[in-house]
Amino acid sequence: MPSDLGPISLLPVPALLPGQPPLALLVDYDGTIATADVAEVIVERFAPDIFASDNAEYSAGLIGSRGLFRRQVRRLPADPEPVVALAAAQPHDPTFAPFVTLALGLHVPVEVVSDGFGFYIEPALLRLGVPPIPVATARTIFGGPEPRMEFPNGHPDCQVCGTCKRQRVLAHQAAGRNVVFIGDGESDRYAAACADLIFAKRNLVTLCEATGFPFLEWHDFAGIGEWLAATVASWTSDPTAVPAHVARPFVCGPEVWGPGRTSPPPGSEGGFAGSR
Repeated sequence: MPSDLGPISLLPVPALLPGQPPLALLVDYDGTIATADVAEVIVERFAPDIFASDNAEYSAGLIGSRGLFRRQVRRLPADPEPVVALAAAQPHDPTFAPFVTLALGLHVPVEVVSDGFGFYIEPALLRLGVPPIPVATARTIFGGPEPRMEFPNGHPDCQVCGTCKRQRVLAHQAAGRNVVFIGDGESDRYAAACADLIFAKRNLVTLCEATGFPFLEWHDFAGIGEWLAATVASWTSDPTAVPAHVARPFVCGPEVWGPGRTSPPPGSEGGFAGSR
């Protein structure tokens, strides 16, 4: 078992080539590809005494996910084996692998963006039979007296989130693609605020309704795949079939909060509740 589990550098974005649909699919992991929130399952098992209070503090916007995970990872066992085994036992959406195959066949890139412990994602995708795709998440390091985390996909000037999903949306948009974001929960709020189309379920539906962001509700990736195939087929004869880019003001980050924040300032979340 390697001591370092997770990616170690920022991910490049593929260039948009002539004839390719100007679309990118960014997909949350916990509660979306994995049907359980794997990070929460892990904390509840190995640090049950802090699970409820940590969630309450995070939900109240008193701490960002980066600070939360740094606190929680120290409570995990130094031996990664039981943590890895617990993560591997969590259920996943079986329709994700064929969805990725479909998207890549249509020359639409798919990227996983996750604000969690991160180490369990790539092994899970391999077990599901998902073709190789980029994963933007944190890096969990076992070894020494206690585990620790690094955040190679965090924002350099904002310390609130472990993985800055917003920046991944912006990176794909800068490459000329309109971004479809697929998620389920509160940690997706900042990416959703910048995305051009949102597929939402569970708590992300509530957040989108509260802020007035248009969205499509989804249940599994097979349904999104039907939308994608129909959209790309229409796009070949009608370029307006692809969801248009919608420029929105930032609701997070150093542009709004100033640099160096570790938690969202009260009342400065663009209408989003401060929860994971």
